Amino acid sequence: MRRVNANGAVMIVAVTEDGELLLVEEYRVPLHALTIGLPAGISGDEGEESTLQSARRELEEETGYRADAWTYLFTGPSSPGLTTEMVSFYLAEGLHQISEGGGVAHENITVHRIPLPLVHGWLMDQTGQGKVVDPKIFMGLYFLSRSVNGVGLEE
Repeated sequence: MRRVNANGAVMIVAVTEDGELLLVEEYRVPLHALTIGLPAGISGDEGEESTLQSARRELEEETGYRADAWTYLFTGPSSPGLTTEMVSFYLAEGLHQISEGGGVAHENITVHRIPLPLVHGWLMDQTGQGKVVDPKIFMGLYFLSRSVNGVGLEE
């Protein structure tokens, strides 16, 4: 399956200066459930733009934050058995809040700021409350751990 009027998707791993991971919660109709995920969105649905431009736009729309520094992390299929869509991951650093976020139009996004040491337990608690946790969060945490534990991101 191929999405029309888009050239892929973006996901943003964004951590505040206080060491909090930004996560978003939104009701997803296909799942009939509240979902927790990284800030993310479609690239190219607002017209011609790069995945980096899309990531910047989505971070601001969904969370109300802007980032001073962006690092490309990885691109891979979102669901290789279902769609051709590719997801590009970016690390956003030097965050500063400019609005409340919450999405656009019909989106009703709740922004969560979770201290990094508490993320895993918090996510498991959310699952216990019946919310759906996007497993791509763990991929984002993997890339984050490589950049903050002295291993560094490979170029």
